[in-house]
Amino acid sequence: MDKISINFVYRTLAKKIGEPKTELNYRNPYTFLVSVVLSAQATDKSVNNATRDLFKIVKTPRDMVDLGERKLKTYIKTIGLYNSKAKNIINLSKILIKDYQSKIPSDFKDLTSLPGVGNKTASVYQNEILDIPRIAVDTHVYRVSNRLGLTKTKTADQTQEILEQITPKRWLKTAHHLLILHGRYTCKSQKPICDECVITKQCLYLKNEKNKKNISS
Repeated sequence: MDKISINFVYRTLAKKIGEPKTELNYRNPYTFLVSVVLSAQATDKSVNNATRDLFKIVKTPRDMVDLGERKLKTYIKTIGLYNSKAKNIINLSKILIKDYQSKIPSDFKDLTSLPGVGNKTASVYQNEILDIPRIAVDTHVYRVSNRLGLTKTKTADQTQEILEQITPKRWLKTAHHLLILHGRYTCKSQKPICDECVITKQCLYLKNEKNKKNISS
């Protein structure tokens, strides 16, 4: 996709969506990081439901360690993979206390060294909390990018690398949210709502679907 088309995609999505922002509820950088860790293979809505009561009593790494893994699980048991997530959250909280004075490190390598924090989680944190333009790639961003033709990749990391190279500077900070929200509510996995899509002219997926119908008919 050429630069003019790429810019058109982001500009059109921004016009429809408005000023995008995270749908995760949080109180401070630490609780945001916890929420992002919990959001892996889970919806933001399910995470917010689980953390609504949790964040009334847990606001710092020390609060989390004092709560303990067993009690943490009672708050997050409705979220997928809650056993491993609880273990990671307790362990990363201990590391934050021991090595970072209970503060979240800003360095990408330091972030990804924390249990349960991969490239996507670290990128989301840097983009939202540190205001560092990053395009974190979840299933929505990956799907939308490849359907549109922004990328032609096989992994999330490859997708992020290319998106951060081709996305115009003015859209780098919001691209992550624009693509996520478009994928979440319009360009859905099983039944994309193409009739309501504002960027169909740029969509390779739709063109391929039309070609298949023409061939079959």
